[in-house]
Amino acid sequence: MTHRIVVVGAGIAGLATAAALQGRGHSVTVLEQRDDASPGAGISIWPNALAALDRVGLGDAVRSAGGAISAGALRWHDGSWLRHPSAERMVRALGEPLVVVRRAALRDILAGALAPGTLRYGLTATAVVPTGDTVRVAFTGLRTGALEADAVVGADGTHSLVARMLNGPLASRYAGYTAWRGVADFRLDPDVAGETLGAGLEVGHVPMGADRTYWFATERLPEGHCCADGELAYLMSRLARWADPIPAILAATRPQDVLRNDLYDRAPARRWTRGRVVIVGDAAHPMRPHLGQGGCQGLEDAAILAALTVGGETDLSSAFARFADFRRRRVRALVLESRTVGRVVNMRPAVLSGLASRATALIPEAVLARHLASIAGRGAFTPVR
Repeated sequence: MTHRIVVVGAGIAGLATAAALQGRGHSVTVLEQRDDASPGAGISIWPNALAALDRVGLGDAVRSAGGAISAGALRWHDGSWLRHPSAERMVRALGEPLVVVRRAALRDILAGALAPGTLRYGLTATAVVPTGDTVRVAFTGLRTGALEADAVVGADGTHSLVARMLNGPLASRYAGYTAWRGVADFRLDPDVAGETLGAGLEVGHVPMGADRTYWFATERLPEGHCCADGELAYLMSRLARWADPIPAILAATRPQDVLRNDLYDRAPARRWTRGRVVIVGDAAHPMRPHLGQGGCQGLEDAAILAALTVGGETDLSSAFARFADFRRRRVRALVLESRTVGRVVNMRPAVLSGLASRATALIPEAVLARHLASIAGRGAFTPVR
């Protein structure tokens, strides 16, 4: 049965959900308040998310758009190894390499899978009101109006209007640290793809194709802290004595390619659905970036939600309730673990963070590989039956 569905938000989860729903035959409209064509930084698409994309028919397009790596290396800032698993071990555990792709490229693949006219930029949803057998979505922006739909999917991020409609106020708080992300014109040795740690600092670095490197860094700083000489200059000074390739990666980055965001924490929404309204991605289960699963879980959401809206599930209310029950079990542990890792990396005093980070070298490689596979391996994505 075909339904008219409005998706609020055109981030990764929203675009993927729209593409997946259209692939199942539904009529979809996506409302997005921004009209932003910036390339963004990079994103790691782990094998669990590639498995979800395969269900939507977009897995191979994403693989072709990015660089395949095994990752997993962990070093101390002086260059000494804390963990150095073989590429063969990682690929065997995960089922295939992960793919690192520019966010804009992923966005274009997802948006390109949509029928013409599906995406409506410059429109901000202001109210979502169930009205019997339909849902009314009011919007403002380039024009003011409303849409009547059979259902609404809220994919509007951590500060989701749709999540607040379902749950009431959802307070967020500053997590205590800042994240930087950037893309460098730098050829990274795949052997060091992974992370480099210091006391109270972490830097991630992975190849993004042959000649570019996607990197990120986190550090505990006051909320809203301003780097007087610019974000890149601050990082180059702060990490100048770290082992290569960290200084070289930063030196090969243009200031305009550096993004900085204070990180905020918000508990997962208590209620994910009510009737013909449901939330996905960060709107439902925001998580800190330390497991690299925020966007990946949004892709899993998209594949599962779409699968539940066809076949015997013609009642959208029942399909959405089943989705919430099925997915909550998967993401609850990931949200908790990503928060725990963030707290350890940014522990105070910083020396305690350093000791805890170095202690990960004591965990056997086989144990870590099994755990990573349970989070991000192809087999970690479980399709509905």
